[in-house]
Amino acid sequence: MDEHTYRERFTIEGRNLQAAGEVSSKIRDLLKDIGLPHDIVRRAAIVSYEAEMNCVMYADRGVFRFVVTPHVVVLALEDEGPGIPDVDVAMQEGYSTAPDEYREMGFGAGMGLPNMKKNSDEFSITSVVGHGTKVESIIRISAEEDDRDDTQRDH
Repeated sequence: MDEHTYRERFTIEGRNLQAAGEVSSKIRDLLKDIGLPHDIVRRAAIVSYEAEMNCVMYADRGVFRFVVTPHVVVLALEDEGPGIPDVDVAMQEGYSTAPDEYREMGFGAGMGLPNMKKNSDEFSITSVVGHGTKVESIIRISAEEDDRDDTQRDH
């Protein structure tokens, strides 16, 4: 492993509201400790929290993989849940299938997936009904390619 790459793997237990938010808090704290800019930390915290809460509310369990390189933060969660029948519909702001018990606690407003996408530079979601869902978010830290393009234009 490259000395400039940080990797972590977390397991999330579905329907464990007492532990909900712990993984995203750890990720936020790790990114702060690494010294990443506030905006990157904020965006990663939003993405990881929304992913974690979806896993807690809908899945039996999930595995959250977290990678930081000098150029990107990668947040990937693969869950063992019911899957999403129509991803396009689920991506619409305000669409929610959250049970009343979660709505009464202030969750399930239908903003989780849209917030994840808005706070990602690249976002993908795949889901198989009856098997689970995988979301991946990439947040760019460095614009190294853009810097090279600017340098080439100057010469």
